[in-house]
Amino acid sequence: MAETRKERNANKKNKKSKKKIWIIILIVILILALAAGGYALHLYNKLDDTVTEMYTPLDSDREKREEIDQRLDDKDTINVLMLGVDEREGDRGRSDTMIFASLNPDTNEMLMFSIPRDTYVNIPGRGEDKINHAYAFGGSELAVQTVENFLDTTIHFYSRVNMDGLEDDVDALGGVTVNNDREFSHNGNTFPVGEISLDGSEALSYSRERKQDPQGDLGRNDRQQKIIDSMVQEAMSFDSFTRIDSVLTAVGSNVETNMQMAEMRKMFMDYRGTRDETIREEINGSGQMMGGVWYYVVSDEEKSRVRTMVQEHMDKQ
Repeated sequence: MAETRKERNANKKNKKSKKKIWIIILIVILILALAAGGYALHLYNKLDDTVTEMYTPLDSDREKREEIDQRLDDKDTINVLMLGVDEREGDRGRSDTMIFASLNPDTNEMLMFSIPRDTYVNIPGRGEDKINHAYAFGGSELAVQTVENFLDTTIHFYSRVNMDGLEDDVDALGGVTVNNDREFSHNGNTFPVGEISLDGSEALSYSRERKQDPQGDLGRNDRQQKIIDSMVQEAMSFDSFTRIDSVLTAVGSNVETNMQMAEMRKMFMDYRGTRDETIREEINGSGQMMGGVWYYVVSDEEKSRVRTMVQEHMDKQ
């Protein structure tokens, strides 16, 4: 049946209406894309400023530069040392938290263990002492050198975190969730057994308690690693992207590292798979009093075991 003039006009109006709707949709998409692009540019600039603020190279980096560049280009295993420092005004403090992580992108595995703060080691230029005193004597430079000697390996990157700043970092992420295996109280906070959510102040308290822990430093080290794991998971979640401004502000104020923007980009692109499989280890030792001072003494056999373990992890394909 032939289409009437009225029907033809109605069809034309419908087509025009649909065309207008699509034009509006395209305009909205364009506006959102421009806004997203503008925000992405803002975030990139903010990240660049934060990395510049955090960047604190070591003198020894010059000697390692060629090796670091080659390893990143070849996607070889990279070793990182995380230092948690209680730093106060007029006092450099000590590195009471020392976590070694070795990232192997060939196996997508990360080997991680803590070095107990009272471990009896040789500090270059200072002699035998507790390993956490290395930072007090010579900052991150000497702390890194001491750990390299102790583990007989190369530390490619380090990060130093002000432990008081941990509170800001956790709050910026919106808190963390950990699975707690021992009920205890510390600094007015009670931590029951099971999955618990912690704000910044609670996370700091949770990570510091050791005197009531039957495992002492080892128990505290385990809790600190749980906090770090949870922070990584939170940082990778969608909610964290809505908090990225506050996260970058908190990190920039509390972290130092010798990693630059290009290196961070490579680490994110080529090594992010290693967080999916974490191999946790412990350094075994015994407490001994020497000269009226308590030390955590690691035998030569145990040092050899740990060094071999690190090297085998690095070489694994």
